[in-house]
Parts: sequence; C-alpha cells; structure tokens
Amino acid sequence: MLVKEGYRPLSLQRSYFVHRLSKLRMEYPSASDALLIELTSRYAAPPEVAAHPTGAAVDLTLATREGVELDMGSVLNATDEESSGACYTACQFISRQAQGNRQLLATAMIAAGFVNYPSEWWHWSYGDRYWAVISDEPRAIYGPVEEERLEGARG
Repeated sequence: MLVKEGYRPLSLQRSYFVHRLSKLRMEYPSASDALLIELTSRYAAPPEVAAHPTGAAVDLTLATREGVELDMGSVLNATDEESSGACYTACQFISRQAQGNRQLLATAMIAAGFVNYPSEWWHWSYGDRYWAVISDEPRAIYGPVEEERLEGARG
C-alpha cells in the first residue's frame, strides 16, 4: 500500500472547499448558493464534515515494492468528470487488472475495519462520522482538529 494523504489540516480543507466554490461560482454565475455548495461538495468535502481533518481518513493506492503504482482504473483524486466515472469504487468500465487491484485493496482495508467512500476508490476511513454511519456505530471516534486551539495550548 502506498499512502498518498492522511491527516489534512482543517485550514487546508477550508481552502480547498473555498477555492472549488469560487471556481464554480465563476463558471455558473447564475447558480444558487445551495447548488454551488452541492457541486463543490462532490469534489471537496465541506470542512465541518470532512474526514481528513479528523485524522481518520487516508487516501491510498497499491504499488510495487519499488514504488511503481499499480493500475487502479483512474488516477487518485480524479473527479467524476476527469475520469468518466472511473473514480467510483464499483466502476465496471475499467480493466480487469484494475478491478482486481481495487478488490485487493478493498479486501485488506475492510478486514482492518475501514470503510470506503464510494465515489473515491482511494479514500478509506476509520473512526470519522461517515465510518460511524456506515458501520452502525453510535458516534464517531475522531472529530476535526482546530489548529488554532493547538497553538493556544502550546503557548
């Protein structure tokens, strides 16, 4: 397994969300705020519910021992539009090799208790809100970390 990203600071998540929202706002100036937020959320999770700022999510792929990434059917972080839907974990329009690689990844991650976000084959989490809902747990184990609070605790 090759980990590409794990914990993401909440400030960075906010930045990703705001950047995508601004871009869509310029592309669709007459769209409602609600629609723009919905479209933005397909690419970047709203900061208040995002998994990476909790430290509970990981983006990963499979690679050889030499670090050569295996065929997973789409590049990591590809949007639906960029990948023609191949970013979806259950996509059937990818090679048998890629399907097998995804199945191998899923088998290992599920055995370890992780859950997959179905529109991103690479995104797995354990202990966040999404994990709690999918795993029928009463609550998440982890919540977002406010960096400002950490800075204040150090001083």
